[in-house]
Amino acid sequence: MASTATATEPLLLRQQQCHRRPANRGSRLAVMAATASVLLLLLTPASGHLHLGLFSLPPAEPPVNLTIVAGAAEKGAVCLDGTPPGYHLQRGSGDGSGSWIIHLQGGAWCGTLKDCYDRSMTDLGSSSFMKPVMFAGAGIFDGDQLQNPNFYNWNKVYARYCDGASFSGDGEGQSENGTTLHFRGLRIYEAIIDELMDKGLNNATQAILTGCSAGGLSTLLHCEDFSARFSQEVSVKCLADAGFFLDVKDISGKRSFWAVYDGVVSLQNVREVLPKDCLAYNEPTECFFPAELIKSIHTPTFILNSGYDSWQIQNVLVPDSSAPDESWSSCKDNIQNCNSTQIDILDGFKNTMVDALKVTGYKKDWGLFIDSCFTHCQTLSDVSWNSAVSPRLGNKTISEAVGDWHHGRRVKEIDCDYPCNPTCNSLLPL
Repeated sequence: MASTATATEPLLLRQQQCHRRPANRGSRLAVMAATASVLLLLLTPASGHLHLGLFSLPPAEPPVNLTIVAGAAEKGAVCLDGTPPGYHLQRGSGDGSGSWIIHLQGGAWCGTLKDCYDRSMTDLGSSSFMKPVMFAGAGIFDGDQLQNPNFYNWNKVYARYCDGASFSGDGEGQSENGTTLHFRGLRIYEAIIDELMDKGLNNATQAILTGCSAGGLSTLLHCEDFSARFSQEVSVKCLADAGFFLDVKDISGKRSFWAVYDGVVSLQNVREVLPKDCLAYNEPTECFFPAELIKSIHTPTFILNSGYDSWQIQNVLVPDSSAPDESWSSCKDNIQNCNSTQIDILDGFKNTMVDALKVTGYKKDWGLFIDSCFTHCQTLSDVSWNSAVSPRLGNKTISEAVGDWHHGRRVKEIDCDYPCNPTCNSLLPL
């Protein structure tokens, strides 16, 4: 069942609780046009060539309608408000017709009944508010071969997020006004994948499970299950974008983000998706963090993250609950405003991330791209994915690095400390 709504929304949706949303397509193009001549001079020697699509409008593509999962209610696979979940499917073509990329949408979490009730009245908790989306200009989902040479003609699926626990909960609750809240993220994930298998995913020759932010965490939570659905002859990989959330103390000395995750894990009953080997020695909340999850993943996985992740700086390291002063408030909104003492703390955050990723050293078929840009979610925007102003490590854009990894070449790039990378810029999504 497909939605007939005519309004559309950008694929890189607002991350809940972010201070600023990425610039819309029109304003972004205006900024690019104004700076194009400078970029041509500065970036041509470094990149070797420019992707001209950055400075022109992409070919017109129709919006991708919402498909409601059939029989979802009978399976108990429903959004927070009880409406059936959905996804957006665009069929592949040519030599990409047997290849699939499934993206699990992000958008933070809810770990209290009040937050989940509030969320149930938005597109992050109810399919009633979901609209068609545009894949054009959306990085790894772009149908332009120049912008997205490795995946442009694949079958592409954008799975909508409406449970508030990274597609992992299985329970129910009641809000103060008596409204039933459905915590069925695990059933939603299973229902969507099951339906896609019936629509051709079961015949895939290669498949990638991906997601950004809370969807990047979802990718790590479900990577092994996703891989187990295919025969050994099928190439199955996972790509977690901006999903490597850290358990670190905030600037007030409290583990405030651990408390957020603890609320989600307890309220929504996410234990079933957590690795059993982790649960044998740790509390369930500890096993919800990527630093523990990656120890149990055997499927080839690519970790894409900024060491200075803007969302984590704003919500994990310097949350509002830490009562930041004016200096810290300015710093977390724009890293260029940070003083040397604050930069030292941000460097420590990045080092914690790099240390946690050391366990991937022996995983030869894994990939890493840890840049030092103040950004969040880099696969769903052409600007960050593959353009003249994309972040580069080893003189490769994110698209090129992911492509190399996908084709079996070694990619384990970790950037130097901020502000060393000249390819970082203010056009990147926050």
